[in-house]
Amino acid sequence: MAALFLLPALVLLGALVVYPIGYSLVRSFGNASGDGFAGFDNYRALFTDDGIRTALKNNVLWVVFAPTVSTALGLVFAVLTERVRWGTAFKLVVFMPMAISMLAAGIIFRLVYDQDPDKGVANAVWVGVHDTFAQASAFPKAHPGRDSPLRPDRGGFITRTTVRAGQPVALPLVGVAPDQLPDDAKKAVAAAPEPGKVTGTTWQDFTRGKGVGRLGAPDPSEVGYAGMRIEAVKDGTVVATAEAAGDGTFVLPAAADGARLRLPASNFREPYNGVDWLGPALVTPSIIGAYVWMWAGFAMVLIAAGLAGVPRELLEAARVDGASEWQVFRKVTVPLLAPVLAVVVVTLMINVLKVFDLVFIIAPGSSQDDANVLALELYRKGFAEGQPGIASAISVFLLLLVIPVMLFNIRRLRREVRR
Repeated sequence: MAALFLLPALVLLGALVVYPIGYSLVRSFGNASGDGFAGFDNYRALFTDDGIRTALKNNVLWVVFAPTVSTALGLVFAVLTERVRWGTAFKLVVFMPMAISMLAAGIIFRLVYDQDPDKGVANAVWVGVHDTFAQASAFPKAHPGRDSPLRPDRGGFITRTTVRAGQPVALPLVGVAPDQLPDDAKKAVAAAPEPGKVTGTTWQDFTRGKGVGRLGAPDPSEVGYAGMRIEAVKDGTVVATAEAAGDGTFVLPAAADGARLRLPASNFREPYNGVDWLGPALVTPSIIGAYVWMWAGFAMVLIAAGLAGVPRELLEAARVDGASEWQVFRKVTVPLLAPVLAVVVVTLMINVLKVFDLVFIIAPGSSQDDANVLALELYRKGFAEGQPGIASAISVFLLLLVIPVMLFNIRRLRREVRR
C-alpha cells in the first residue's frame, strides 16, 4: 500500500530528475552527433577550452563574493532594522526584489548600467559626482574655421602671430551646436582697445544662411564663448590668463604684450561619459551587484528569523558586563546566528553555481565572453555551437560541484534536528 501511494511521486522524480541526470551522464561520453563514443574528450575540454576556463574562473568569483556580500548585507540589515520603528517597512522594500524574476532583474540592470548617462542610472550618478569636482568643457567640438588666426597646439589652439597691447584680437571658432553653448552666453561684440592691455573677443563665428555674415568679425546673431580660458604665452611660459565674459570679450594685462594667445586644451575637453560598467573589466562585478540586489533581501529575512530566536538575556548580560554594541554583535550575536548564516551562505552558493539568466541578459555580446559562467557556457555549447557532448559534460561537472555543498547542508540540518 505504501509503495502504491509513493508510485506517482517516484514516477515524477524518475522522469524529471533521475532520467535527465542519467541521460546527461551518458551523453557526456558521446561525440557531437551522438552516434559515437568520445571517451573523456568532452571532460578534457573542460580544462583546455578557453571559454570554459573563463567560465570556471568567473564561477569561482561568483561563489566567493556573491554569497558573502549578500549574507553580510542581510546580516547588517537584519540587525539594524531591529532597532528602528519602520524596520518592517524597510525589510519589505529590501525583500521586494525577490518578487522579480531573474529575467526582469536582468533587463532592469541592463538599463541601470547603460553607458549613456541620460539612460543609465549608475552612470548618471557617477557623472554627476565627477562633474561636481571636474566640470566638463562647454566647447568640446569647437575648432578654427577657414582663414583663422589660430592653429592647433597641444590639444588646444594658439595664434599664428604675436599680439600687441591696444590692438584688439579676434579669436573666432566654429563647431559648437547652438543648444550646447553656455547658458550665460550673450551676443558677441568686438572688444574695444585699452591702452597698455591686450583685449579681444572669442565667439561662434557662424551665421545661418548662405552668404550671410562676415568671417572674422562678430555679427548680430553670433554669440560669445562665455567662460573660454585664454592664456598669453611667451617662450613656452604662460605669463597671463583671462576668462571670456558672456559676450566673448576678454582683457589681458600688459604682460601679454608680444605674446601669443592660446586657447588651452582644457577648453575642449570631451564631456566625461562615466564608467563602462558592462565592459570586459567590470562586467562580472556589475552582474554580481545585480545578484546581491536581488538576494540580500532573502538573506535578511532568514537571518531576521534566526535573530528573533536569539535569547535576549544573553545580549543584555553582555551589555551589563560592559561589552560595547560592536562587541555584543561580534562575540554574541554572530556566534549565535552561525547556523543560520551557514544555511544562507550554502543556499546562495548552490544558487550562484547555476546562475545563468542575469549573465545572459545583462552582459552585452561584446563582453559576454568575459562574463561567461558555466551555466551560460553549457547553453552556448549545447544550443549555439552544436556541441551537446561538451554541454552534457559541463552539466555533470556542475552537478559534481553542487553535490558536496548539498551534502554539507543536509548533514548540518540533521545535526540541528538532533539538538
